[in-house]
Order: sequence, then structure tokens, then C-alpha cells
Amino acid sequence: MMKSLEDQVVQEEPGYQDDEESFFQDIDLLQKHGINVADIKKLKSVGICTIKGIQMTTRRALCNVKGLSEAKVDKIKEAANKLIEPGFLTASEYSEKRRLVFHITTGSQEFDKLLGGGIESMAITEAFGEFRTGKTQLSHTLCVLFWNGVLLFSEHSLYKEKSLTLINTSRPDRLRDIADRFNLDHDAVLDNVLYARAYTSEHQMELLDYVAAKFHEEAGIFKLLIIDSIMALFRVDFSGRGELAERQQKLAQMLSRLQKISEEYNVAVFVTNQMTADPGATMTPEMPENEATFAITAGGIGDAKE
Repeated sequence: MMKSLEDQVVQEEPGYQDDEESFFQDIDLLQKHGINVADIKKLKSVGICTIKGIQMTTRRALCNVKGLSEAKVDKIKEAANKLIEPGFLTASEYSEKRRLVFHITTGSQEFDKLLGGGIESMAITEAFGEFRTGKTQLSHTLCVLFWNGVLLFSEHSLYKEKSLTLINTSRPDRLRDIADRFNLDHDAVLDNVLYARAYTSEHQMELLDYVAAKFHEEAGIFKLLIIDSIMALFRVDFSGRGELAERQQKLAQMLSRLQKISEEYNVAVFVTNQMTADPGATMTPEMPENEATFAITAGGIGDAKE
């Protein structure tokens, strides 16, 4: 018998219920260190909303923000370093920080075991495979099961959920079917998902500025970001070996931004990737290669019946 939905959705670690706003320092704190409001607004316009976000951004990138000179960037960096110690942590201190990590169920207990407990926060989880292997259905299952807000990026129909998702093949009917499996209200499920469709790889990257701002504005509400698929638009925008290097560079920049967002706001990032070649070309797996038997059904991902 499956665990109750409430128990299995987020397998919390101690400390997960702590005030989420205390997890990061608001960029407005820079005003106390001589940074004017106008310059802070310029930073927010490009998705830099926290002090840690400044630390995660290079000086060159900050200088590319319209209206920020090198002198201003140096002053901003100096002020940020006064608010956050840029030094080292002991292993014990880092271990304490890791207690905030949580896991989201896939809907299949066997699949969760394969992932070390489910989709992990402060990390990027990639599901790769050929067409019709359940990647998008897994994305929809996560949207239904996770009740802390999801952001969904997609290329098709629009629906809202407290989860940020970027998906290429999303349909509200799929969410309703999965909701029926878990006896959940359709309207409540759909109202819990925030959806956006990316049309180009550049647009997909620009949407991350909005994502960061949303995580900041509604601290603790959105805890899952889904991108289905991470590579589809890159394959369209960059073709042939002549553009391969540029494509990989742009992809690396996006993955770096996603990793920083996951750590900055303690959110789980789930991406899908349709592929037939070597999956190790873009990401390094953390879990050892293994197998799990699960079912792909109209009701989402679940354990296979013998």
C-alpha cells in the first residue's frame, strides 16, 4: 500500500520548515552599505535579488548590466562581501547546511530508491532517454504530487501551478488524469502550477531572470523548477558541428545558472533531455548506474504491478 500523499510528496529533512526568507539575504540590504536604490533595481531587473546572487555573478557579467560601471560593480561586490563571509566552512557547518535539503517523490517508491530518496533540492536532476520513455509524464507527476509550488516551462498550453515549469509537451489533461489517481481536486492541482513556454534558447535563458525574481518575491512558495526539455530549443537554434562549441557554451551557462538558483533558494531543479547518444556528454551523474522497474500510466509514474 502506498504511503499517504502528504507523507510521500516531500520527504523532509530537519530544518525544512524553517523560515525560508532567512535562507537568503535580500539585496535591499546593500542600501545600508552605500548602494543606491536605482542600482539595486538594475540588479533585480536581471534576476539578481539576493546577496548570494551577487557572489555567484562575475564582475564582467555585472558590468554588462546597463547602467553599472566598473567602479559601481566594485563597490557592490565590496558591500556584498561585508554581508556574507566569502571564506570556508568546516565540514560540520556544511553538513548542517545540507540538513535543509529535501526530496520530492516521483510517485514510484522503487524509482525514489534509485534516486536516493527522490528529486533532491539544491541540485539538478536530469532524466534522459529516447522518445516515449516517460520523461514528460514524470514531469507532470512531479507537478501533481508536489504541493509547495512548481514552475513549469513548456512549449504548449498554459496552466498555473505553485511550481515553476518549462515544458515542451505539457497538457492540462495529463495533470487531471494524474490528479484522479491520487484523488486530488483538478482545480487545486492546476492552480498550483505556474507555466511558461520558451520559444528560443535565448528566451529560455531570459525566463530564468523571471524565475529568480519569482523565487525571491514569494520566498518559500516555489520549491520545484521543471524544464522539459532542456535541449530541444538548443538543437533547433544551433545546427551542425560548426555551431557545436557555441551551443555547448550556451548550454553550460544555462546549467550553471540553474545550479546557482537551486542553491540560492533551496529549490529542486528537474530537467528532461531526449537523446540517443552518450548521456555523459553534458552532465556528470552523482548516483551509480542502476535499474528500477516502474510503470508509466495515464495517472503518472507509479510502481509496476507484478
